[in-house]
Amino acid sequence: MSLFPRAFQRLRPTASRPSAMCLRGLNEFFETPTSVPVKEIHAGRAWDASELRKKSFDDLHKLWFVLLKERNMLATQKQETDRLKVQFLHEGRVNKVKKSMARIKAVLSERELEFEEAQGALEKLRAKEELAELANFAASSPEVARIKESVAVAASKKVAAEAPTPTPAQ
Repeated sequence: MSLFPRAFQRLRPTASRPSAMCLRGLNEFFETPTSVPVKEIHAGRAWDASELRKKSFDDLHKLWFVLLKERNMLATQKQETDRLKVQFLHEGRVNKVKKSMARIKAVLSERELEFEEAQGALEKLRAKEELAELANFAASSPEVARIKESVAVAASKKVAAEAPTPTPAQ
């Protein structure tokens, strides 16, 4: 038996999970069977940034798309209430969704800044380690000592050649 039928078995609505019903197409943009809810549906609160900071990137990604779907559903209902000239009952939910989405963006930008700072610090540390390795190599290498000695000799010859020669006094 393949996994395919079992996967859909879990998605079928049951008495204990009526919300598990799979909606497709335009029905996903409406919360109720009618195009506009006739009573206000109570929703929870917006997500706090402190709660979102504890979530993984994958969880934030999933939450973003859940909120996006909710925002699109509420926008569809708003358009429908405007068309039917009835009152839109979910302004509070729209604000909660927008706040939550803005907070997800803020948390992700905080993480990005922290990542860039950590990368910069790591690059500085690697550069210091490379300089230390070069200094250790230079101090222990006999070839480098000979090169330093020849540079010093060449520099002293150049200084001696450029020095003004004293002219005899008349």
